[in-house]
Amino acid sequence: MTLYWFAQAVGGLAFVVGITTFFNRNERRFKLQLALYSLIIGLHFFLMGANAAGMSAVLNTLRTLVSTRTRSVWAMLVFIALTLGLGLPKVRYGVELLPIVGTVASTWALFRCSGLTTRCVMWCSTACWVTHNIWLGSIGGSLIEGSFLIMNGLAIVRFHRLIKQGIDPFVTENRALPVQVPGR
Repeated sequence: MTLYWFAQAVGGLAFVVGITTFFNRNERRFKLQLALYSLIIGLHFFLMGANAAGMSAVLNTLRTLVSTRTRSVWAMLVFIALTLGLGLPKVRYGVELLPIVGTVASTWALFRCSGLTTRCVMWCSTACWVTHNIWLGSIGGSLIEGSFLIMNGLAIVRFHRLIKQGIDPFVTENRALPVQVPGR
């Protein structure tokens, strides 16, 4: 097996791991599954020679894991600075800026947003990544990010409909629902 096909197989593994990420309503499990996906796809990008995307994906892994523990603005700024500082010098073509822009956007989403807003910002980030992956010729990366774009888009529509019906789809079993008294 050549390095190219091994890299594509790693991208395929990332596809399998990441396919259900955005349907997860539990924020912690969502972030942990996203971190695992990011680690595997980062390896895929390094194997494909896309070092800026690989660096962004590995930073995504660390960032996502840290975001499960804190929502600190300082932590967010550190990861944005790392993304820019480590990613920008590796850019050879303008399209390689897209994973960096997507990573900065998703970093902001994971540290400062929740629920539906997180999913919407992540959808925009995914649009950056899918464009880059198609340009790169990454079969697994294009499939997974294209799937993320569709699946997250469908989840956003579904969650939005639930919210319009007065149902908070992001309330977990551990949190009590707010009691609304009619007429107040």
